[in-house]
Amino acid sequence: MDIQDLTQRMHEFVKEKGWYEEDSPRPQALRNLAISLCLEAGEVLEHFQWDGEVENDSALAGELADVALYLLQLASLANIDLEEAILEKLEKNHRRDW
Repeated sequence: MDIQDLTQRMHEFVKEKGWYEEDSPRPQALRNLAISLCLEAGEVLEHFQWDGEVENDSALAGELADVALYLLQLASLANIDLEEAILEKLEKNHRRDW
């Protein structure tokens, strides 16, 4: 499965939940998705809050998946080819001095 397949599966899930409908209680606007992405990233941090050791790999995996799903959706709805953006950023970073 590639990034396009994952994006399609994510869109199917969101459509099934009715979250793309105009009267959805969870409007899938770019702003809302960006906020949700940050909130989920914060939940990743909770796994490292006190001692830096991951006590529940499965729970961390679930939070990482939430972050990835919001990222895929945000990129897709913003008409950004995430795969291309990642490759371009990697190339740019290779040319940087750290």
